Amino acid sequence: MPPFSSRGPGAHGKGAKPKSFKKTSLRLLKYLAPYKFKLILVFICIILAATTTIASSVFLRFIIDYGITPLLGVENPDFSYFYKTVPIFAAVLLIGVGAMYYYSKAMVKISQKVLKTLRDQMFEHMQSLPLIYFDTNGHGNIMSRYTSDIDAMVNLLAQSLPQLLLGLLQFIGILIAMLLTSWRLSIVAFTLLVGMLVVVQLLGKASGKYFSKQQQSLGEVNSYIEEMTAGQKEVKVYNQQNAVNKRFDKLNNKLFENSRKASSLANIFMPITTGLSYVQYVILAMVGGLLALSGYSTITLGVIVSFLQLSRNLAQPVSSLGQQLNSLMLAIAGAERIFDLIDEESEGDLGHIELVNTMVDKDDRIVECKEKTCHWAFKDGDKYTLLHGEVELKDVNFSYVKGKQILKNINVKAMAGHNIAFVGSTGAGKTTITNLINRFYDIDSGAIYYDGINIKDIKKADLRRALGFVLQDTSLFSGTIKENIRYGNLDASDEDVIKAAKLANADHFISLLEDGYDTFLDGEDNLLSVGQRQLLAIARCAVANPPVMILDEATSSIDTRTEMIVQEGMNKLMEGRTVFVIAHRLSTIRNSDVIVVLEHGEIIEMGNHNELLKKKGAYYNLYTGLTKLD
Repeated sequence: MPPFSSRGPGAHGKGAKPKSFKKTSLRLLKYLAPYKFKLILVFICIILAATTTIASSVFLRFIIDYGITPLLGVENPDFSYFYKTVPIFAAVLLIGVGAMYYYSKAMVKISQKVLKTLRDQMFEHMQSLPLIYFDTNGHGNIMSRYTSDIDAMVNLLAQSLPQLLLGLLQFIGILIAMLLTSWRLSIVAFTLLVGMLVVVQLLGKASGKYFSKQQQSLGEVNSYIEEMTAGQKEVKVYNQQNAVNKRFDKLNNKLFENSRKASSLANIFMPITTGLSYVQYVILAMVGGLLALSGYSTITLGVIVSFLQLSRNLAQPVSSLGQQLNSLMLAIAGAERIFDLIDEESEGDLGHIELVNTMVDKDDRIVECKEKTCHWAFKDGDKYTLLHGEVELKDVNFSYVKGKQILKNINVKAMAGHNIAFVGSTGAGKTTITNLINRFYDIDSGAIYYDGINIKDIKKADLRRALGFVLQDTSLFSGTIKENIRYGNLDASDEDVIKAAKLANADHFISLLEDGYDTFLDGEDNLLSVGQRQLLAIARCAVANPPVMILDEATSSIDTRTEMIVQEGMNKLMEGRTVFVIAHRLSTIRNSDVIVVLEHGEIIEMGNHNELLKKKGAYYNLYTGLTKLD
C-alpha cells in the first residue's frame, strides 16, 4: 500500500466554500434540460400560485371599499356584490391550490430522476478511477457524497428551487401590487425593505460559508465512523476506546460547531424578518392613517387594509428567500463535491492489445473461438500471442510520490510455470511490485512484459483478466457462495463453480452448510472463518483460470492447520501457472523456483532456496532466525 494511504478526510478536505457557485449552478441546471417541457408547466403553475397569493390581499380592498363600506348604515343591505365576487375569488384560490399541488408533485419526480442520473454517473465513473483515489480519500467521505450531499440536492430540486422561484415571483408581484395600490405608502415600505434585504444578504453570505464547512465536516465524521466500524476488533484488542472516543469527539465537535453556526444564522432569518415586518406594519399603519386623516381621497380604508396585508405578505417571500438561499448554498456545496468525484481523472489506458480466446484451425492458423477448450491469447491487429505466463520486470523504478522512490532498478524474470517468491520486511516493496504487474499503478521508468508484450500496450481490463489475485484480506459480496465464486468469471456455469471449489478445497465445508452453494452471505458475514473465506478467494481465482497468479500473503492471517488446507488448495491452483508469492512464512516458499529478497525497494538477493542458504546472506539469516521479518 502507498505510504500515504488514508481513511481521513481525503483530497477534498479544505471545503471552506464552493469554488465556483455560478459554474456549479449552471452545470446542475444542465441536468434539468431533458425535462424542459415539464419545467415550463411547473413555471406556469408557480406563476399561478404566486398570483393567487397576491390576489387574496388585493381582494380585501374591493371587499372593504365596494362591498362593506357602502353597506354601513344601510337599513336593507344588498349583498349581491358578495354573491358575485366571492365565488370568483374562491375559484381563483382553487386554481392556486391545484397549481401548487402540480408543481410540487412534478418537482419531486424530476428531482428523483435527476439524482438517479447523478448517482448512476457517480458510481459508473467511480469504477473507472485509479486505485490511488481510494487510497487518498476516506471511504466514509466518498459515501457521504452518495448520502448527505445527494440529500441536500433532493431538498434543493424538490423544495428549495420551486420555493425560491415562488418567493421571487411573489416578491416582485407584491411590490407591483403595492405600487398600484398606493405609491405614497410604497415609498415608505420600500425604504424599510432595503434594510431587510441588507440583513438577508449578510446572513446568507455568512451561513453559506458554514453550510459548506458543515458538509465537509460531515464527510470526515462519516469517514471516521466507517473506519472505526471496520476496525472494532483492533480497537478493543488494544484498548483504544478512549483514544477513539477523543478523536471522534474532536471531529464531532467540529461538525457541531459548523452545523451550529450554519443553523443559527439560518434560523434567525425568520425572527429578524418577522420582527422587521412588524415594525414595518406599525409604521405603515400610522402613515396610512395620517394620510387618510389628512384628506387624501385615494387613501381609503380598503387601501390601507389591503396595503398592510401586502406588506405583511412581503415578509414571507423575503424570509423564504433567505431560508431557501441557505438550502441552495448547502446543495451547491454538495453538488460541487459530487462533481469533484465525477471530474476525477479516470484511470488512464493507452493499451490497444486485447485478450481473446483462440484455437488452431485445420490449416494450423490461430483463430478466435468461443469454446471452453480454447486457449487465451493477446491479439494485436492480426497478430496473436498465445499466453504462456512469462512475466519480466526490467529496470523498473517506481514512486508513489514524486521524489520519494519506492522501487529501484528491479529486474525479475518469471518463466512460464515458475513460482517466484518475494521476501522482505514491511515496506520493502513486495506488494508494490505485484500492484505494478496488474497496473494498479504505472511505473516511472523501465518496463514490464507479459509473454514479451509490454503491459502498457495491453488494455488494462484484458491484462487483469489474464492475472489472478488472492489477497490477505478477502472481500466477499452480498450474495450466495455460488455468486461469490462466480465473481471471478461471470460466464462460469454451476459446474464450473463447483469444480473450482473442489480444486480450492472449499467444496467440503460448503457442502456442510444448510443451503450449500446457495448460502447467502452479506459481505461482512461472520458465518465463515478467515480460512474459509480464503478458500472462497482461491475458488474465485480458479474459476477465472488465469495463466498468472499473484498470492499476496494469502495465508498470513490463519492458523497452521487451516494453512495446510488453504495451502493444498493453492498448490492445486498453482499447477502449470506462473505464480508470484508474497509470504511471511518462509516454510511456504521453500520450493519456489526463484526467491527474491527485497530491502528498501531494492533486490539484495535472488536465487532458489538452496542457493540462498549457501550464500549465508540476508535470506539465510531470515530462514535460520538470526533476523526476523517485521
